[in-house]
Parts: sequence; structure tokens; C-alpha cells
Amino acid sequence: MKKIISVVGARPNFIKVAPLHKAFVKNHSQKVQHLICHTGQHFDKKMSDIFFEQLGLPKPHFHLGISGGSHAQQVAQIMMAFEEVLLKEKPDLVLVVGDVNSTMACTVVASKLQIQVAHVEAGLRSFDRTMPEEINRMVTDVLADYLFVTEPSGMKNLANEGISDEKVFFTGNVMIDSLVALTPKIDASEIFDQLNIKQGDYILGTFHRPANVDDPEFLQKLVTTLNYLAKFKKLIFPAHPRTTKHMKANGLYDKLDKNVILTEPIGYIDFLALVKHADLIVTDSGGIQEESTFLGVQCITVRDNTERPVTVDLGTNQLIGTNLDAVKKAAEGVLSGNRKSGRVPELWDGEAAGRITEILVNVLTGNAKPANSTVRV
Repeated sequence: MKKIISVVGARPNFIKVAPLHKAFVKNHSQKVQHLICHTGQHFDKKMSDIFFEQLGLPKPHFHLGISGGSHAQQVAQIMMAFEEVLLKEKPDLVLVVGDVNSTMACTVVASKLQIQVAHVEAGLRSFDRTMPEEINRMVTDVLADYLFVTEPSGMKNLANEGISDEKVFFTGNVMIDSLVALTPKIDASEIFDQLNIKQGDYILGTFHRPANVDDPEFLQKLVTTLNYLAKFKKLIFPAHPRTTKHMKANGLYDKLDKNVILTEPIGYIDFLALVKHADLIVTDSGGIQEESTFLGVQCITVRDNTERPVTVDLGTNQLIGTNLDAVKKAAEGVLSGNRKSGRVPELWDGEAAGRITEILVNVLTGNAKPANSTVRV
């Protein structure tokens, strides 16, 4: 029996690990013991525990309880605590997902202990090293033994960085697996009655990236922009704890227009219902770019770069940048009928976790390495 420990730390990690855990349990329980380690990086109940419940994940087998502090403090504490887990459990492989501090920290620890690492959602690049996530992605990909890629740009990026083709597998997007699996629950959501809104008749806004919410001057302009858009339609604004903190600190929390519906973070299922039926999404999130593309929903990304270019090249996402006048103009265009057509990227079919777990079980149990039919450019 082989042992795999998957690491989760922040909301997107839970969404990505859930289908992997289910695939291990359903298809490989006789060969693999799959355990989950929660670092505690997201400590707000609405941003962590509730996702375990909604996604059908078991209670974490290990909980490190690390949250807060600077990036360096958080990474250091996660590394020390995770090292103890690995020394005791001696897993055959550590599986990490995404690009948060937990991803990088646990990869470094496992690699130094000569434990194999698999990175799900490898190869994504914004080419902006001011983003902490970019550093996390690059370090993780250099050290990982198996890299599972969601889109063609990831394959090209890893090849350009000298990563061996033998390590890299184009297997699709596990975030879409979760979305597909939970569609019946998403369609049964009562969030529209709770917020007193009609499907298709609102704008959804989400912002949490430091570049957008930490600068008081830009945050004030962002609030002004949200108020402007709310004059066209009701704007649902589930505020990330980071965003709420800075809005309150800068006297902006009470400056939102009456047509802006400000809420606390919303559970995954209800939030995806809002994504699915929004007339327009305005965001700085990476995951929402993917979800909106799969669902065919118009999305405006308020960032100067994206590590998910397939959502722009093929999908319904528009990368507008941080010029908020340009954001207003793009939003007005969508709302007046100038909508971007899109299609679902290759292998975003709800089956990525099955492909990933089969590969990992094969390599861990000594079976022949899977054919490179899963590796596509």
C-alpha cells in the first residue's frame, strides 16, 4: 500500500484536491492510502472549513494550524510543521496543487527529504515576479517530479524552462471536475432568493489581490468603479477578508452604492451559482477566469497579466488591465451586447482527476509509465 499526502491551504486548493481524493478512494483504494494535510493558511471558517463540507472532503488527517504573518513567517512555520508530518508518516509522494505559500513550502520540505512531489496545475505563468504566486509556481515546478498541466501554455512554459518532457502530463483542469460534479447542487442553490436577485440580471464582482486592494488610492478608485457599474445592474460583491480589512481601514466600507450588495464570503456551491448566472463578472481571480470560461459567462479581469491565457485566447475572459476607465468601457460594451464568444478548452471535461490519479498510481506501483498520449501541446 502506497501513501500519498495531499496539501491544502487555501480555498482553491480544496476545490482541486476534492476530485483527486474521490478518484483515489473510488478507483485505487486497494493500492493507495490518500491522506490530506491542511496547513491552515486560510483560517476564516467561511474560507476553509465550509469547503470541506460542501466538497465532500473528509476531515483533514493533519492540521498544521499555520495562518497569518508575513510570507516568510508563514512559509517557515509551514515548513517546520510539515517536516514533522513527513518524518512521522514517511509518504511515498506529496501532492500539491495551485500556487499558494503552502504549495511551495511543502514542496521544498518534501524535496529535501527525498520524497517525490506531484504538482497539479503546473506550468502556469503570469511572467510577473511581483506576484507571490508566480514565485511559488516557479519554485514548485523546478522541484516537482510529476507536473500535471491544465492548458497548452503550461506545456510551452515548462519546455522553455528546461523541464523534462517525461515529467510533464497534459491532463486537464481539476477545478472543472469539481464544478461538473456539483452541478446538481449548484442548480438547486437558493442564493438568488436569499439575495433577492434574478438570474442573469446582476454583475458579480470579486477582488482580493494585493496589487488591487492594498493600495488605498487604487482601492478608492475600485470602489468608485463598482459604484459606477452598479448603476447599470445590481452588483453582488462577496468581500474577501483581505478586501474588507482594507476597505474598513480606509473608510470605504460604507461608501458603496445602495445597488451594491455587499456580502461576506459565500460558500462554494452558492458562489458558483452566482458565477453561472451572472450577466457579467468583474474580478482579479484566477480560478473565476476558468470557471466563467467553462460556463460561457462574460468575464472582465482587472489585472495586467494572467497565468491562464487560454481563458482569453479561447474563452469568454477579457484581460483589460488595471486602467479602471478601460474596465468601465469594457463592462459597458458587454452590458450593451458586445459580448465575447468562447469555447471550452481541451480536456476541461470533468475527468482530469481520473487521469492524474491513474498516472500516479502507475508510477508508484512500478507499472509501466503511461503513454504520452496524455501529453499534448
